[in-house]
Amino acid sequence: MKKYMILFLALPLFAGLTNLNLKDAISILKHDNLELKVSRFNEQMKAYDAIVAKGHNYGKLDLSITAMRSNDAGNVFGFKLQSREATFNDFGFDEFLAQMGGLPANASTLLSTQPNNLNFPDARNYYQTKVSYMLPLYTGGKLSEYGRITDALFRMSKWDTKKIINQKIFQTQKAFYDISLVQSYIYKLSKIIKNVNHLEDIVRSMNKEGYAQDIDLLEVQARKAEARSMYNQAKLNKKLAYQFLSFLLNKKVTSIKKVSDMVPMPFIDSMDVNRDNIDIQKALLGLQITQMAVNVEKANFLPTLGGFMEYSSADDVLWNEFTQKDSYTIGLQLKWNIFNGGIDKANLEKAKVNHLKMKDQILLAKSGINLKVNKLKTEILGKNADIKSYKKQLYFARKVYENYQSRYKEGIVSISDVLIKQSKELEILLRLLSVKNERNTKIFELNSILNKGGNI
Repeated sequence: MKKYMILFLALPLFAGLTNLNLKDAISILKHDNLELKVSRFNEQMKAYDAIVAKGHNYGKLDLSITAMRSNDAGNVFGFKLQSREATFNDFGFDEFLAQMGGLPANASTLLSTQPNNLNFPDARNYYQTKVSYMLPLYTGGKLSEYGRITDALFRMSKWDTKKIINQKIFQTQKAFYDISLVQSYIYKLSKIIKNVNHLEDIVRSMNKEGYAQDIDLLEVQARKAEARSMYNQAKLNKKLAYQFLSFLLNKKVTSIKKVSDMVPMPFIDSMDVNRDNIDIQKALLGLQITQMAVNVEKANFLPTLGGFMEYSSADDVLWNEFTQKDSYTIGLQLKWNIFNGGIDKANLEKAKVNHLKMKDQILLAKSGINLKVNKLKTEILGKNADIKSYKKQLYFARKVYENYQSRYKEGIVSISDVLIKQSKELEILLRLLSVKNERNTKIFELNSILNKGGNI
């Protein structure tokens, strides 16, 4: 009993989302879609890039601890100097003084004496603790422009994420409407199959009475098999649409709340398009970045000034008499490139040309987006007219089929004539659903372009 209870409690963990509405689906999409998660990780990396760029303004503080042992003459003497322990004895003055009692004729020998303590010192330990700080004081505005550029690239990454959100909402809405359309199609196919079954009963009854031939029955059964095949294919398409929806939400979806088969047409205003469209906003931000790049290249013609400071202490014992043997160094460095073969000038001109190019790209983006919006609007209006026409044709085809079915009972028309009219009804139904799907897709695409969700 306990085992069955555990299994019963675990069932909801494996069950998919049922009776899901579109609003909840979009909320899940924004939180769990894998592509959106990757895009948000890219946002975080761009944010850290901006922090790194700003961090260069505050300089660099390093702590280093060096430990060495050497009997190299230069090293040992340098160690003693840095430890402030050098003596005259390190220069071999013991040997020098030993010869001072000689005659002046001994002077040449005295001067040529190689001091053993200096050339062959005993090995010595060396420990140095150093704190160094370097700070850029003036860079011609280059560091501040780099900070602004990385901030702009971070905002660009947020626009990229917003565009992916719009695309995924478009795909999610389309999946909902596709499923609703195919459910409607399945329902209407089931009614057509029911009508064919009814026609089959009529033909079979008439065949028994000698008013219909066996070929009539076979023809109806063939049409029934064709309709059944279309019905099964529609169910497979529905299953595939659910699989795609589950992929988008990163959760298994087993059923949804049906939506209307006609998406409402959005209100379109050209000023709103130019203000909210993501591609236009990215182009405008790109224009700002190219201006910042021009400022960076201008900074190459200006000097740079940096300051540095070092504080250290050294001894043959780590941190021994630290403040008694400490030292400091403070300095400034001015650097100004005078000539580099015209490279800086060429790079500046290139940045200016890129800035001018970006201005034209903005005009091109606005013109292209508005053209695409108008094209989609015209196509949607055309689809609306097609839908009205197909609805009337479908109503007429259904009435014709019913008329021919009655006339077949009276022996006026053949079963082939009846099935042809029934095929015409099915053909128009398929066209109607196809046009509705195309219209909805274009409206979803239009909504994505309009970016009704607003700015980031």
